[in-house]
Order: sequence, then structure tokens, then C-alpha cells
Amino acid sequence: MTMTLSESDFTVPIDQRYFEDYTPDAVYEYGHVSVTEKEILDFAGQFDPQPIHVDVDWARTGPFGGLIASGWHTSALLMRLFADHYLSRVASLASPGIDELRWPTPVRPGDSLRLRTTTLSARPSKSKPDRGLVHTRGELFNQDDQVVLSLVAMNLFARRP
Repeated sequence: MTMTLSESDFTVPIDQRYFEDYTPDAVYEYGHVSVTEKEILDFAGQFDPQPIHVDVDWARTGPFGGLIASGWHTSALLMRLFADHYLSRVASLASPGIDELRWPTPVRPGDSLRLRTTTLSARPSKSKPDRGLVHTRGELFNQDDQVVLSLVAMNLFARRP
């Protein structure tokens, strides 16, 4: 599912998208991805082995009253949707970083997540005229419309040849 929530829309598909196609104030929603208990346990077992993520019995008595996904797992889920639906397949060059990363609501087994992107700004590079920098607010929502992750991403995109 893809939904445009603003007056602006991408005029070209993801495999033809360049810097010029990222319009400030454009808002889109993409989704859904579901999260299973096994995925939470597997990810956390390898990358974030804290009891709230890897021990179902302990997690029941812990601060969240049950098993929750690692924030890094949640970030990876956002990245999957971001790469599949928002990032250009022909002009994405790199990302110099992420700002304002927050996990305000835990992700639990069975949650279904969707991504909302808001293009905050797009400006040509001052030092490299063949590319531009796009700032995007990314928000991941669960099935109850609660924000489970928010961030501001910076991405470099090639300009249209």
C-alpha cells in the first residue's frame, strides 16, 4: 500500500527517481510489515540480547509487561520500508547520518507497522553540483496509530543527468 497524504506526489517511479523528484512538504505512507515473536527473539539474540528482548518469561515481569522488539530491530524495519518505497533505486548515493532517533512506543509481537515519510527539505549540494541533500522525517506507526519510531534522515541523491 502506498498513499500520498499531500498535494505533491512523485511524478516518476522509484527506479527513475532523482534528487529533483523529492519535493519539500510531500507526505507519503507505505506499509505494512508485521513483526513476529520469533523475529524479535532472533534479532535480539544476535544484536541486542537484553532480557526485555530475548526472555519471554522475564519480559512479562519487566517494565513493559511483555516482550518488545529492540529499537534497532524497529529501525531495521523502518529502513526496509524506506528502501523499498522511498529511496531512489538509481540516484541514492549515501546517508551522512540520522538525527532525532526516538522509540516512543515499544513494538510487540503481532504488531503491523507502516511508514510515513515527510520530505522536510531538498537542497543542491554546495560543494558537489551533481547531487543534492534531502532531509526526511520518517515515522513508523503501529496498527493503533501509535508512533513506534521517529527520525530525521539525511540522504544524498544524484541530480538528474
